Parts: sequence; structure tokens; C-alpha cells
Amino acid sequence: AFATGRNQKTSVVCFTRGIIEILNREELKGVIAHEIAHIKNRDVLLATIVAVIASAISSISQIGFFFGGNNEENRNPIVTLLVMIFAPIAAVLVQLAISRSREYLADATAASALGSGKGLANALLKIDKNIQLLPSANINPAFSSLFIANPLKGDDFLSIFSTHPPIKKRVEKLLQFDNVK
Repeated sequence: AFATGRNQKTSVVCFTRGIIEILNREELKGVIAHEIAHIKNRDVLLATIVAVIASAISSISQIGFFFGGNNEENRNPIVTLLVMIFAPIAAVLVQLAISRSREYLADATAASALGSGKGLANALLKIDKNIQLLPSANINPAFSSLFIANPLKGDDFLSIFSTHPPIKKRVEKLLQFDNVK
């Protein structure tokens, strides 16, 4: 499932046949509320702006390396090379961190709208269970950000490169919503 669109009037929520088949009514309501929360919170617009800024940082660091000014004597080539390498990485990490924080916000918005986080929490657990059944060798890492649960098996260090927070942490937060009521 995902939300897309330029603004709240033109946005849509899309679902795969698989998610519709595996989730029950309460779980599907949780996922629908989560995706609508992305639209309400303007996450598609924010993600676009952040992606443009990350791309600009990467481009500027590369341009700076090749056209760093006329004063070659005062320019440190090691610092220039490090900036060219690490500025784009830092930009991407910031982009991913913002994406993860927006997922938590969409979860909270959905739980608040429905009065419960249980449906979405159960949906996340069910999706995660089904993702684990997929052979990770058949999944292109470039498409892993399109999955609600990370389809690539690996250590927790790789989670910093994920667009979605770990399912376990999301479920804990969603269930806390029900305990607070």
C-alpha cells in the first residue's frame, strides 16, 4: 500500500492484491488510515522537497570538487575529496531519517483517527511475517524502500538505510496508544 499525489485533492491510496488478500477488515482499516495520514500530513510533498535538497547537496559537492575556485594553492585536496564523498551520504541519511520519522507520525495519526493502534499493529506484524517468507535473493535492493517491512535480511546496522522504521518498534508504539486511552 502507498499514498501518492501532489496535494490532498489529487492524492490517492493504492493497494496490492496481496495486501487485500492477507489482511482482515480491521487490519486493512489500519493500513488505509496510515496511508491517508501520509496524505493529511503532506508527507509526499515533504519527501519530494527533501529529495530535491539531498540531490542539490550531492550535486553541489561534486561541482565544488571540479570547480573549486581559482586558488589551487589554498585548497586542501583531502578535505575536498572527503566533502565530495560524505556530503551526499549525509544528505541521504538525513532523507532516510526524515522518512522514518514521518512513518511514526503516520502511525500515530492513524491510531488517533481510528481510536486504536491494534489494527495497524496487527497488519504490520502480518506483513512482516509474509515478507520473511520471500526469498531475499529475488529482491532487488533498489526496490526495498517500496516494502512496508524490509525484505532484505541483514543486521540491524543496515536499518539506518531503510525508509521505514523496524516493525517491532512501530508495533510497540502503536500498542502503547491503546494502553494510554
